[in-house]
Amino acid sequence: MVLSRRRLSVLCRARDRLCEEDEVAELAVPISVLAEEAGLSTGLFIREFARVFGETPHQRRIRARVERAKQLLARGDRVTQVCFEVGCASLGSFSALFHRRVGMTPSAYRAQARCVVPVPGRLISALHPGCFELMAAAWEVQFRRSAPRPGLAPSRA
Repeated sequence: MVLSRRRLSVLCRARDRLCEEDEVAELAVPISVLAEEAGLSTGLFIREFARVFGETPHQRRIRARVERAKQLLARGDRVTQVCFEVGCASLGSFSALFHRRVGMTPSAYRAQARCVVPVPGRLISALHPGCFELMAAAWEVQFRRSAPRPGLAPSRA
């Protein structure tokens, strides 16, 4: 099935509306309203959205909320505060959803993320790619080879 330019444009606008609400959960627009604005039935809108973007509008909304929750938890916000900020109605449903999607409870994620907070003057391996570690190790080996050893006079050949 070929997708018309108009339909793609309508779906992209709907996706943009979903993206806008990522920051402020109160902006959540019902899927039926997005479908109506697109001029499609709710079922057709959901099918077309999933075909084009690889996930339903609801899945997109949930993924965005979990990503936002991860950011807030890593920042150190309290779990209850994060729950309501991302638009969940109850702490129990938020915790269950977060655990299903992330593989750990929000409080465990928060504790783990807080351990990775950078300390001034110290690199933490979880925050930089492994290639930097390899470059640093190679530089250190090269530096040690070329540096004069203490107590030895430089050779004059």
